[in-house]
Amino acid sequence: MFSLTDYSYHLPQEQIAQQPLAQREQSKLLCMDRESGSLSHHKFCEICEMLLPSDVLVINNTEVIPGRLFGKKDTGGKAEVLILDYGNGTKNSGICKCLIKASKGLRKGARLFFQDGTIAEITDVNDGIHTVKFSCNGGDFEDMLYRIGKTPLPPYILRNQEVVSPCDDRTTYQTVYASQKGAIAAPTAGFHFSASLLEKIKSKGVKVVAITLHVGYGTFLPVRVSDIREHRMHSERYSVSEQTVEVINRAKTEGSRVIAVGTTCVRTLEYASDAKGNVRVGAGECDLFIYPGYSFRVADAMITNFHLPESTLLMLVSAFAGREKILNAYKEAIEKNYRFYSYGDAMFIS
Repeated sequence: MFSLTDYSYHLPQEQIAQQPLAQREQSKLLCMDRESGSLSHHKFCEICEMLLPSDVLVINNTEVIPGRLFGKKDTGGKAEVLILDYGNGTKNSGICKCLIKASKGLRKGARLFFQDGTIAEITDVNDGIHTVKFSCNGGDFEDMLYRIGKTPLPPYILRNQEVVSPCDDRTTYQTVYASQKGAIAAPTAGFHFSASLLEKIKSKGVKVVAITLHVGYGTFLPVRVSDIREHRMHSERYSVSEQTVEVINRAKTEGSRVIAVGTTCVRTLEYASDAKGNVRVGAGECDLFIYPGYSFRVADAMITNFHLPESTLLMLVSAFAGREKILNAYKEAIEKNYRFYSYGDAMFIS
């Protein structure tokens, strides 16, 4: 269970969702009992019927920024910039850590030019990460991003972002409750909730609380070691409020379920908790890697999407429900023509 190949499976290309559904809550929902491995098939809108009034639903309220910029080098060649650390306060300085894709590597002192007159200068390069100082035409870094930036879609969504998209990714590649700017990838399990579905869940008595984890570029990176225990996670900025902690810890004391919406919530809750499962107020950098053998302290159930082969996300859900059970569920989902990955369908593991 520690070999990277233990987390491989074959997915037909046509089952990688390229577009969101017109109605979020109409996605398919595969329900799994993690003790028995039994499966049942539903629509996501039925999730409300599966929740108890005593449940606590934990959501990640991070907001994806339009942090992908298309510019040109002084030679006229194309350059694509991905901002990595917006969630760490860089919006105030205009100085960011970035990944840059260009025909040739860019050195310190190189400049990039953007369509609105913004100029970016590379002030440092370290291990493939560029430190970039943006001089914006008009002075406001955030305004510039929202004026010319694109949503940083995952590489398996095969669309040219330099042309008009068939869907508005700024809206659809975002949860309806996103409120804290800083992520470069979305907590996609939350895509299936509409505002009306959330209100229906709350009216049932379910307590909905938020944490923040600004999903970083590490979510795109493949595991490159054959023994997964040697993999190291990139850290991501998180925060957990006093109000959220009070609700979750009370639920744990009373024996109520804590249901995490997405792997980001699971990781944050587990990282922010002590050995007894008490979640602590605070903020910092989360680098927790969860794989089979991990003992969960906080999450009792989770809502999640279908994840890439050999990914840390697949390893996390395998730790939660058992590797063989998860791979069996994925096999059935493929046979039933579920849609996979970010814009795909969902699982409820309880």
